[in-house]
Amino acid sequence: MDLEQRINAFVKLGDFLNQFQQNESIRNENVEANKLFYDGFKHQLKLAEEHNGWFTKQNIAFTLKNWSKALTDKNINQWISKYDFKNTNPQTVAIIMAGNIPLVGFHDFVSVLISGHSVLVKQSSNDKHLLPFLAKYLEAVEPNFKGKIKFTEEKLENFDAVIATGSDNTARYFEYYFKNKPSIIRKNRNSVAVLTGNETKEELEALSDDIFRYYGLGCRNVSKFFIPNDYNFDAFFNAVYKWHSIIDGSKYANNYDYNKAVYLMSEFQMLENGFLMIKEDQSYSSPIATLFYEKYNNIEELQQKLGTDSDKIQCIVANGFTEGEITFGETQNPQLWDYADNVDTVDFLLKI
Repeated sequence: MDLEQRINAFVKLGDFLNQFQQNESIRNENVEANKLFYDGFKHQLKLAEEHNGWFTKQNIAFTLKNWSKALTDKNINQWISKYDFKNTNPQTVAIIMAGNIPLVGFHDFVSVLISGHSVLVKQSSNDKHLLPFLAKYLEAVEPNFKGKIKFTEEKLENFDAVIATGSDNTARYFEYYFKNKPSIIRKNRNSVAVLTGNETKEELEALSDDIFRYYGLGCRNVSKFFIPNDYNFDAFFNAVYKWHSIIDGSKYANNYDYNKAVYLMSEFQMLENGFLMIKEDQSYSSPIATLFYEKYNNIEELQQKLGTDSDKIQCIVANGFTEGEITFGETQNPQLWDYADNVDTVDFLLKI
């Protein structure tokens, strides 16, 4: 199977996913193998939603919309244009996936297969319904993928390299267990925003998407923001109100109530608006329904601080603060060439 065949298969997958990017799916009879897979995938979407309360219909649809946009011939070719696939030595690459947001390990899955390797997937129990079905679709539209995609719930065996995502604690285990294998080991990271107080209402409303999308569970979600000493929170609270209905979700509401009770009993100072608490804290990782903030004296000191802490940060949302910053509202819309932890996955895969 050559590179062009692999690209074509993922383009067909993108067309397939395009039918499910809204809360109500829209069937397209021109999609290849649709008669075999359309109804089945609708069932898997329902199972995923029932299995994990964080995987709402809206969140799953948002994920599928992003992937349908990403998996086009133009985007895939732009992504892989800088790499040389001619001398790839096919290997088996194991992927240990997280389960915090829908299809969170899908980029690693695509990267391994587009690079010409076989993949051995160990999924999170929180996100186990969607990917195996999509793998079957790939095998249907490109039979040469058969035998190159395997899933396991057992101990990983017979693999040549590994990509593993987990917490700081599990990362230490991964680093020890896979010390003799080429590996990418991902730890906890969070995203931050840098505000000046001059943001427009539109920018702050867009920032609320970075905070609340997927209930804030992703590493690309903003969990903390940095503000000048004289910052007025009124404009921020007014802008984020568009997400007020998030409190209608029982799991989110339970976390909100629990964390609020903890803060009140601990006599922590905080501000809250009925669906979000903001608390001054030096940590980067805030609990669900909470956003941490920290004040800064000048931009130069803050740039130095965030540079020092770069291994803890996935994205910086800002306007004119630093190179590589993310535009307000775009953290959960990554391109194929936006790599987690700034580690080029395809470059790693082509060198193993």
